Amino acid sequence: MQSTAFSLSPTFPSLIKSKRPSPNPINSLRFNPVVRAASINNADSSSSLPRRSWSLSLSESKLRPWTSLPSLVDKSERFELKATAVPESDDKSSSSFKETLVLGLLFGLWYLFNIYFNIYNKQVLKAFHYPVTITAIQFAVGSVLVGLMWTLNLYKRPKITGAQLAVILPLAIVHTLGNLFTNMSLGKVAVSFTHTIKAMEPFFSVVLSAMFLGEMPTLWVVGSLLPIVGGVALASISEASFNWAGFLSAMASNVTNQSRNVLSKKVMVKKEDSMDNITLFSIITVMSFILLAPVTLFMEGVKFTPAYLQSTGVNVQQLYTRSLIAALCFHAYQQVSYMILQRVSPVTHSVGNCVKRVVVIVSSVIFFKTPVSAINAIGTGLALAGVFGYSRVKSIKPKPKTA
Repeated sequence: MQSTAFSLSPTFPSLIKSKRPSPNPINSLRFNPVVRAASINNADSSSSLPRRSWSLSLSESKLRPWTSLPSLVDKSERFELKATAVPESDDKSSSSFKETLVLGLLFGLWYLFNIYFNIYNKQVLKAFHYPVTITAIQFAVGSVLVGLMWTLNLYKRPKITGAQLAVILPLAIVHTLGNLFTNMSLGKVAVSFTHTIKAMEPFFSVVLSAMFLGEMPTLWVVGSLLPIVGGVALASISEASFNWAGFLSAMASNVTNQSRNVLSKKVMVKKEDSMDNITLFSIITVMSFILLAPVTLFMEGVKFTPAYLQSTGVNVQQLYTRSLIAALCFHAYQQVSYMILQRVSPVTHSVGNCVKRVVVIVSSVIFFKTPVSAINAIGTGLALAGVFGYSRVKSIKPKPKTA
């Protein structure tokens, strides 16, 4: 190998000098195969491979220094990188825009279904004074929708075990009571007043979480509860439609709804692939109908028949139509609410819920022409502002204590 090196050095001194100051790995890779090929022939290298061939190969390399690049760089890979770089950013921006558009559409449907539910439900409860029957009908329509969703494979049908049903049963009970108490309140007082009282949900959430979960609230949280309690009290004393049955029913709805949230934290439900929020809500809907149907027959009997309704002087077709629309909107707004919760954080969902309550109160006041005094408006606004503040301070995480 040394003899080969010595035979090359006198013939190309300038080329070897030019390679020393700029050690290029590409050049070294081009040169080494020649040297290794030359080293294979020991003493016969000069006869088998004359100097003319060496000078020719090296001079061609000098004249065309990039002839070996195609073997080192894969052009197809370079082409793929260039082809996918720009569309990837475009796909991300377009997908982000689509997600934002879908989220905005879901929030709009959430508010719209709430408005229609409260308006039509109030009209039904004013003409038909049986809130247990109305609540059972709403759960029945929801159960039919859930059955169609599973039958048509619009959503995956879950495989539920007896142990899972036993865990979900307490959640279904408090869910049933929460909606029943809400309908009882809507049948007694104005829609705006019911939702003003239901603005106290954060207060009961904090109290129940401290009692059963040991979660002590921060000073910021306690401070945000003061305008909620004060605003509800101010709105209550100035409410024209106030009565204790409607007030206490709304308060009971707050307790049961927040008990459901505490139970869902207290009882650790092992969620499988099919046990997401929408599936859990669907199961609770069916269980609520099964639980409430016998209670309805025992407490109010069969009162939703055309014969009975005609005897009371009610427009049967109109009542059936409004009840169906209210039941469809009842299930739809809760379904959309869980769909939103899968896309945003709980804090964002809580803020959206606060805005929803404002929209429902304002729309019901306009539609039903509910008389609102200045004190009542101030109290309602104060309570809703407190709810908004509560949803914001809940996102503040306490600083970890340093030793």
